Amino acid sequence: MQVMFVRRVAAKLKPLPGSRVYSNGSSHDLSKAIAELNQEMESVFGEPPASSHAGSLESQSMAQESHLVTNDVPQQKSFSCLTHIGNKGEAQMVDISSKETTKRVAVASCKVMLGRKVFDLVSANQMEKGDVLGVAKIAGVCGAKQTSNLIPLCHNISLSHVHLDLTLNPHDLSVEIEGQAASTGKTGVEMEALTAVTIAGLTVYDMCKAASKDIVLTDVRLEHKSGGKSGDWSRKK
Repeated sequence: MQVMFVRRVAAKLKPLPGSRVYSNGSSHDLSKAIAELNQEMESVFGEPPASSHAGSLESQSMAQESHLVTNDVPQQKSFSCLTHIGNKGEAQMVDISSKETTKRVAVASCKVMLGRKVFDLVSANQMEKGDVLGVAKIAGVCGAKQTSNLIPLCHNISLSHVHLDLTLNPHDLSVEIEGQAASTGKTGVEMEALTAVTIAGLTVYDMCKAASKDIVLTDVRLEHKSGGKSGDWSRKK
């Protein structure tokens, strides 16, 4: 059936002998032939669909775009609760110019697990590098003051006070470190307190690593904060 249909198409489109393709008469004959072929194609294949294929693709594309726009709405809402992320998910430093200036205090802690050999050496102050706890305490203060240089989106704030306590705990053979940072300003000092105890703990490791590589820095965490819009918070509550 398809072969017969192709032959009929070829016969209708074949120009008449002696006729010119670009003449008005042949143009009329060609239009008539095309119209007849269209009728025959409709009788064989049925009428064409109401919308074209291009229109179908366009409507599918519009539907996909609409779906994407709809999905973006909850995504933007989730980003809005994270202050260091913009509406499009990009990292940003928070604008604190409109915040109220208050006294801010944060306390953080961590623990350095030494093991029996290192614990005894530190307790007797016999480590080759010298006074482990004293050097680590100074390192923690220096670390707090460098927080904005270490963590990209932290603000460079003026610290009014940084204090660290390092205590040897014979029950689990560890050094317990607690650090406090304070400032009067428009943003909190949690990161400064956390950086202080972390740097102090890493310094303990550096001072003792020649005696043991099995030292573990653990339990770095915020214990307490006060000041600012969110008010006071404590881990013990």
